[in-house]
Amino acid sequence: MVESEAQGRLPGIAPVAVVDIGSNSIRLVVYEGLSRTPAVLFNEKVMCGLGKGIDATGRMDEDSVERAIRALHRFKALAVQARARTLYVLATAAARDASNGPDFIQRAEAILQQQVRVLSGEEEAYFSALGVISGHHHPDGIVGDMGGGSLELADVRERAIGTGITLPLGGIRLSEHCGGSVTKARSHVRSFTAGNPILANAEGRTFYAVGGTWRAIAKLHMDITSYPLHMMQGYEVAQPEMMAFLEDIILQKHVRAPAYAAISKSRRSLMPFGAVALQEVLGEMKAGRVSFSALGVREGYLYSLLADDERALDPLLTAAGELAILRARSPEHARELADWSGHALGFFDIEESEEEARYRQAACLLADISWRAHPDYRGLQALNLIAHGTFSGISHPGRAYIALANYYRFEGVRDDDATAEIATITTPRFIALAKLLGALLRVVYVLSASMPGIVRNVVVRPSRQPDFDLEFVIPADRAALAGERLDGRLQQLSKLTGKRLTFVFE
Repeated sequence: MVESEAQGRLPGIAPVAVVDIGSNSIRLVVYEGLSRTPAVLFNEKVMCGLGKGIDATGRMDEDSVERAIRALHRFKALAVQARARTLYVLATAAARDASNGPDFIQRAEAILQQQVRVLSGEEEAYFSALGVISGHHHPDGIVGDMGGGSLELADVRERAIGTGITLPLGGIRLSEHCGGSVTKARSHVRSFTAGNPILANAEGRTFYAVGGTWRAIAKLHMDITSYPLHMMQGYEVAQPEMMAFLEDIILQKHVRAPAYAAISKSRRSLMPFGAVALQEVLGEMKAGRVSFSALGVREGYLYSLLADDERALDPLLTAAGELAILRARSPEHARELADWSGHALGFFDIEESEEEARYRQAACLLADISWRAHPDYRGLQALNLIAHGTFSGISHPGRAYIALANYYRFEGVRDDDATAEIATITTPRFIALAKLLGALLRVVYVLSASMPGIVRNVVVRPSRQPDFDLEFVIPADRAALAGERLDGRLQQLSKLTGKRLTFVFE
């Protein structure tokens, strides 16, 4: 078999595929490889509705089963076509609860030529929690994964996971059990959530929402509020605002909105029940906020297969470093900047938090990923690649900081129409840091010609000359790099910071 000569793939890893057999949908995801931040090569789902009717009959609907079987035939062929070396198959509530589940699993294994792992409710809660841990920096709260057949809850603190539980409150099951009545659904959900020990001990913490119905709610919220960044991972909403919005969904206030019509019919029908469940969970928990996660059982399962040292890697810095390898002129230069900028920033009266330091390092690693674009559009392309990239371990305000820093690095330290929207989702502190970092990068990129070997040897120190505050000390053997453009960039930095700056070659 002749392989592609494409260089836009990380070396040394082979594609892996996961088939996720859920109660509402069946999905195939092919990842670039088993790694800390696996990129998605291919993703397809079929809304089979295997969970329909189970609450009343105890069996999966035969039409849904046959549709699922057809999807599995295609998914097996797609996994082979995508060159997946390994195929993992997971099944959740419908397959484990239905009386005809074992027969279905036997047929699925024959098609996929792979054992199907039917997760218990506790295992499903555990892997969902691992998915959140894999994609959040210092998570602290309750993970809730609402599928079609069940709702799993687990407490997470950093990388520690409490005992998980499963409740029969999936969207399909809840709708059918209550005869389509949202009022009855609320009472039914409350019978499971009231006094629940996992929720009762989490006041003020974050609720991490996983699952397609809850993601559809988040997407609708973004559209209705004209939120400028349609990025699910890490999208956070304060509890009071979300509670009010959930009530609007229950009352079907937004059914005529174009954004509502963009959601699939199968999801739309379950959204009021998902809204009721989320309201009751947030209310019982007295959550501080809800954070939506694009990562769940599949990603948590792959994360569980990694060695401990790989799990401990920072997902944001890992992904940024990989993108530097794939797109920067010199990944080594990007790593130099990540180290050197921390040293330099301290001389501009900046004391970074751990979070700010991570974002600065990521911004440096990503500072050259748009170099192939036309010079007039490098800043805009960098902003778009970062704002819309599939990064995890990052907040939306942090994502805006990194994107703005790299826009300023190309376009100069000024705001315009390109920065206006994304600036609204971050903080004044992050904007100021982005401008300072962008101005610093503008200096050192002109100095280094975007290649390694110089920046690591540049020292920033208090000036020994009375007319200046700080001096950038460059090795004397690089004195020929002095010039008007370099001086101009330094003066831009001086104007931004109010510090008198100069170069010294020694």
